[in-house]
Amino acid sequence: MRLPYSTEYPVEWEADVVLRDGSTTHVRPIRPEDSDALQRFQMAQSERSTYLRFFAALQRIPERMLTQLVTVDHVRRAALVAVRPGTGGEDIVGVARYDVVDDQPGRRTAEVAFNIADALQGQGLGSVLLEHIAAAARERGVHRFVAEVLPQNRAMLGVFREAGYAVEQHLDDGVVTVSVDLDPTDRSREVMADREHRTEARSMQGLLSARRVLLVGPAQGGTVDELLADRVREAHAADPGDTELLVLGDDVTWADLGGGGPGGAQGGAPGGEGTVDLAVVAAPPDEVIETVRRLRGTGARGVVVLSAGWAEAGPDGVARRRELLRTAHTEGMRVVGPASYGLLTNVPGANLRASLALTAPRPGRVGLFSQSSPVAVTAAETVKRRGLGLSTLVSAGHRADVSGNDVMQYWQDDPHTDVVCLYLETLGNPRKFSRIARRLAQVKPVVVVVAGRHGSVVPPGHTVRATRAPRRMLDEVLRQSGVIRAENTHQLMDVAQVLAHQPLPTGGRVGILASSPSLAALVADAVAAAGLTVVGPPEPLSAGAPDDEIAAAVDALYAPGACDAVVVVSVPVVLPRTDAIARAVAAAAARTGRTTVVSALGLHGMPDELASGDVRIPAFSTPEDAVWALGEVVRYAQWRTQDHGTPVRPTLREGLSDGAARAEARTLVESLLVQEPDGAVLDPAAAADLLACYGLTLWSSRTVRTADEAVAAAEELGWPVALKIAAPALRHRADLGGVRLDIADAEDLREDAERMLAAAASLLPAPDPVLEVQAMAPTGVACVVRSVEDELFGPVVSFGLAGDAVDLLDDVTHGVPPLTDVDVARMVRGVRAAPRLFGYQGAPAADVAALEDVLARVSVMAEDLPELASLELYPVAVAERGAAVLHATVRLRPAERRTDAPRRALPG
Repeated sequence: MRLPYSTEYPVEWEADVVLRDGSTTHVRPIRPEDSDALQRFQMAQSERSTYLRFFAALQRIPERMLTQLVTVDHVRRAALVAVRPGTGGEDIVGVARYDVVDDQPGRRTAEVAFNIADALQGQGLGSVLLEHIAAAARERGVHRFVAEVLPQNRAMLGVFREAGYAVEQHLDDGVVTVSVDLDPTDRSREVMADREHRTEARSMQGLLSARRVLLVGPAQGGTVDELLADRVREAHAADPGDTELLVLGDDVTWADLGGGGPGGAQGGAPGGEGTVDLAVVAAPPDEVIETVRRLRGTGARGVVVLSAGWAEAGPDGVARRRELLRTAHTEGMRVVGPASYGLLTNVPGANLRASLALTAPRPGRVGLFSQSSPVAVTAAETVKRRGLGLSTLVSAGHRADVSGNDVMQYWQDDPHTDVVCLYLETLGNPRKFSRIARRLAQVKPVVVVVAGRHGSVVPPGHTVRATRAPRRMLDEVLRQSGVIRAENTHQLMDVAQVLAHQPLPTGGRVGILASSPSLAALVADAVAAAGLTVVGPPEPLSAGAPDDEIAAAVDALYAPGACDAVVVVSVPVVLPRTDAIARAVAAAAARTGRTTVVSALGLHGMPDELASGDVRIPAFSTPEDAVWALGEVVRYAQWRTQDHGTPVRPTLREGLSDGAARAEARTLVESLLVQEPDGAVLDPAAAADLLACYGLTLWSSRTVRTADEAVAAAEELGWPVALKIAAPALRHRADLGGVRLDIADAEDLREDAERMLAAAASLLPAPDPVLEVQAMAPTGVACVVRSVEDELFGPVVSFGLAGDAVDLLDDVTHGVPPLTDVDVARMVRGVRAAPRLFGYQGAPAADVAALEDVLARVSVMAEDLPELASLELYPVAVAERGAAVLHATVRLRPAERRTDAPRRALPG
């Protein structure tokens, strides 16, 4: 069978990857011109490595074999190489290849082999190459690898065994035959996520633990770049922290540093490797790229690019940015920026100062990430003004490489960071963000501001895929991730100061202490609006109350079990403010561990007046700000204690293993796309076959054009029947005569068919209207389940009840697979019309479990098949027992690579 795959060089398989030690390298498909590099690689390998790969001592690859190894079609024969710069061009440091040995559609099998440079063994390169060659193979219709491995090759056997795929192996004639099913499993996803976390965290640690920083920028000229470089010098002079700043041209030369590249000696200077940890560069793009090349051999683990002029400058700038990333990653470095504000850390004994900030915020437990440099300035100043304190400040600028995802990976294990705050202008990879944020939020709170409600407004310099997802999709992604969504930096800091200095509340019962009844009423309304519960009548306490009265009121409020959190509001009208209430509340909060927020005239941020021992109570400008922040913290605390469920994994098709059912679906999709390379809407029979692979039964129907054909169809399907106009515009419009239900005999059917044909002829321009006859399903609640493959978000599954009112009010919930059973249940119960499913106004309750099963199967199908451009099940009739899928519209198109493909790769 002809395959729907191109044999052109697959540039989309190129990727920059992070290894176990945090360094980077480049992975790409092999090319014919790689023969010399492959031979050099082979000759540099030890005799043991050569024997384990070829089962023989092979110092040089014979020319005929060499030509065969570098000549591939990227379909049935493919190979990937990991490369790094060498003295004579690129050096190969790892190879992975597959050759198809069984071309059976749906279950194509390929033999796979690996060879890793001796110097990089143990750095995780074999695992990375397995992920990438497996992803490439799946894209080419290969879903099983086999390999022959010598028993003593424990490292390679470990790569297969530890990958998390379904692996079988047996020993025969002294050789271990390994068989690997490439369908991603929960375990393989978990393994990849764990490795991704460790390597990306290590990569960020390499940047944020830098002690020796090299500044590269113009010495004079009055340009913006000079101003940036001067600011770094000034900032370091004002607050050097524990950073040694070396200025190129003033303190050192390239020869002193041992830099590589044109005119530089690689690692030949005094000090050799490790002369520099990090470079900060303010220069035009071409000079930045040249600087990165010359950093080879200095030990630099990354470069912070302060200057702009890259992707925002148009296509040429995009190309320069791509060249920058490729150059840096092949040299083993990460890139922060362009247009970065820099990096700051407040780690005892290792305070990094590599930014434009003249003074650093005080040490604290909050990690702050910002894409925008102006927002980084604002946020840093706000932190100082509030006395909040930071552990880390990372400004990614246009986030060409380092992004919020990388920093979240680092902060998860950082002992100096308890609260994570992110200001994002765009989400380049929402699926990865959701996955990382959800994992992080289970141990540390994550507070996020996304510029724009939709999160898809692309500022200059950012490159983001287009999206057609609903505007609420971003909110759903954040909610599903457990993060706290703030509308602006003010709210970001409000929530951060509660999370950083107060314990998480154990519930939503709120006690109120206010200096007047009117303020108490205002706070009580705000508490109720935030979804919290007011406990008892609010305690009124005037600003001038005597100490014994203050003590009694505070003790009552903080009595054991009295409430879960406390809101204190004190606004004296005439009398000057005293600190008696503040001191009493601070002492009680410290004594009881009760979550407390305060709004008091003249107090803001983290004032000393509200401190007791190591405990500080945050003060807010208004009572509403205090209550809003408390409400968000309560919701986060509740989310953290909830059961988040397990990924939905229904048995797909009765009588078949899940692997066989998926193989059948893949075979069907491949064959349909061969016939329709540009994509197509499936006919009912093909749609039914595809749905059946995932255990979804599409009720049979017949299309007819006359009353006699309608009666014949009803006799075949069985009475009673439903009659519908087949045209999509009228299929569900009972109000326009497009639907007749529960027709029990031929005479009624003939009359209804004649009337419907006449109605269709008058309402539709088509000269030959078509009707659809279907057996009546049990009476139930009509629902709609949809899936759309979005370029940015990937598969987006939605649910709603059927009907014009629901459609007009957009009463729909959304989810991004993979979904858990809790996610599915929340989607069903999240629509405002959900009570209709649970016995509304005396109606029988619908089989919600059956409905959730349909939704779960659709989510698995959408996750498995990126070719599924759109799917609509409308209606799904949910009766007292069972859910019937009465109609399906399925559209396929060639698949695009998703933003969160099952392989580890850096932006680029």
